[in-house]
Amino acid sequence: MPKLVVLYPPPTDVQIFEGRYRSEHVPLVMERIEGLRKFVAAKVIGSPMGAPQFHRVAELYFDSIEALQAAMTAPGGQAAAAHAAEISTGGAPVLLIAEDDGPA
Repeated sequence: MPKLVVLYPPPTDVQIFEGRYRSEHVPLVMERIEGLRKFVAAKVIGSPMGAPQFHRVAELYFDSIEALQAAMTAPGGQAAAAHAAEISTGGAPVLLIAEDDGPA
């Protein structure tokens, strides 16, 4: 199952970012991104190599790469991407397309 991975750098103001992320961004993602099958968000709490490079990680799962691409080019996906960039005050979020490995 392909997924869009979004990595948010540490924000300039953690409290403001967290408030906007939870009250504005998560509902926008859940309501407006077509074909979204699963949404997993995590707050980074540390790194074994010192200060973490990222503050939050989000994973958006889709049925296919085509569904992911269609969702992110649709108006809802574009609105969510623009909002992510707006609230990411520590720098632009990093976007990756990935797929989980199957069982070994």
